[in-house]
Amino acid sequence: MEGISAAGATSESRRYTAIADAELLLYGPSHRPRWPLPPLPAGVSPALISWVAAEAVKIQPWVGSIGLSKMPPFAHLHFENSELGPAACISSGQAMTPQRVMQLLNQGQRFGERLRHPLVLAECVPGGTTTALAVLCGLGVPAHDLISGSAIHPPMALKRDLVRQGLQSAKLSATPSAQELLAAVGDPFQAFATGLLIGSLKSRQPLLLAGGSQMATVLALALNMVSTKQRRLLCKQVLIGTTAWLAGEVLTPSGSKRASLVELLALLENHFDVSICALATGLRFQGSRHLALRDYELGHVKEGVGAGGLALLAQLRGLSLERISQACDNAMDQLLESKRKQQESPRDPAP
Repeated sequence: MEGISAAGATSESRRYTAIADAELLLYGPSHRPRWPLPPLPAGVSPALISWVAAEAVKIQPWVGSIGLSKMPPFAHLHFENSELGPAACISSGQAMTPQRVMQLLNQGQRFGERLRHPLVLAECVPGGTTTALAVLCGLGVPAHDLISGSAIHPPMALKRDLVRQGLQSAKLSATPSAQELLAAVGDPFQAFATGLLIGSLKSRQPLLLAGGSQMATVLALALNMVSTKQRRLLCKQVLIGTTAWLAGEVLTPSGSKRASLVELLALLENHFDVSICALATGLRFQGSRHLALRDYELGHVKEGVGAGGLALLAQLRGLSLERISQACDNAMDQLLESKRKQQESPRDPAP
């Protein structure tokens, strides 16, 4: 749908944003990609920040394919039949079949149960803040003015209309289950990640949810599905890590000076009677040499592909913010040089 996301300048380019971001995260900015990064209205893919931070703390990312229209041309974890593709538009009230939701929940739960080390969970879901809003509203959380997006001015009215249409079309009960909500207005990542969080209760491994409202929504779904005792245990295992740009954004028209993500997390704490721990990295780009990075300071892009959580992890591991920022500038140099070479000698994207 046009205008729903800035993770790609057009609806067509957003079909391969996730693959392009994953390729950058895995291979870095100097790599000649099979799927080049789609053009953005402003800024640069947050996967650049994620790659810099992952390199700094020597993390080797794993990429999982869920809900893609094309398969990645590189090694990846495979969680469902590739023919299923993306979910349907949430306005239909039938985003996924109940069978697909259960299969993804079960796959995620098995993955979470088998964890043997702490996990950083990240995502790239163009339009994912809209499905997040829909699910939270379905859970009874009044989040309409608290969910941001990748655009400098998120399309709040469009998001609200889609959510209203979807929830009306779904004809859900007054207190729908998490599974029913996912099938009606959710997305494949939410289903898998919710199962993963529930499964982590068995493995007892710490989870860094690298993101903002989408990760808060996944946590809300998991809290909805477990017992009161398990809710508190899960929140002790989970840390939400995000960027300073998202953590400082105020969307509410009411004049509140508290950041919208902070307001959202407070609503979830009250709704589920839990305490949620969230931190933001101090990474900023006011002094960057590159306009695409300085665009983050204007409100473009803000977060994605685990950028905030991974930068936070690098910061907690002792890297200075100046060093991380400089590394991002250097990575931009490499990315621009790679793009120049691609333009001089273009090749077709991967089939």
